[in-house]
Amino acid sequence: MRIETLQLILDGDAKKGDVIGTARLAGIMAAKQTANLIPLCHPLMLTKVSVDITADEALPGLRVEAMAKLTGRTGVEMEALTAVSVACLAIYDMAKAADREMEIGGIRLVSKLGGRSGDYVRTEHKA
Repeated sequence: MRIETLQLILDGDAKKGDVIGTARLAGIMAAKQTANLIPLCHPLMLTKVSVDITADEALPGLRVEAMAKLTGRTGVEMEALTAVSVACLAIYDMAKAADREMEIGGIRLVSKLGGRSGDYVRTEHKA
């Protein structure tokens, strides 16, 4: 996004209201609806979902990260990825009046623990 758009969001001056708070809520709600959005993805009893949105002036733009947890024997990566995707769409929707050239990209799994396929840590994030 343009630096002016980022500043508009950070200042809380977007016409549609609190972009970051609304996007965070949209992401959490989306994680809970993943089974309704992704065919053949089974519903899960999530115990925690969080969506963190931080400004990155170097982009310029916002970085969105989601975390999902459950007690069970399956992974929750689809729920986390859905949360990030919908949070990004909410940001775009709320700020498009100021900047229609915003881009959404780089959505990827960083890590997951447990589940049938075991743990996974993206190569560039390993210590």
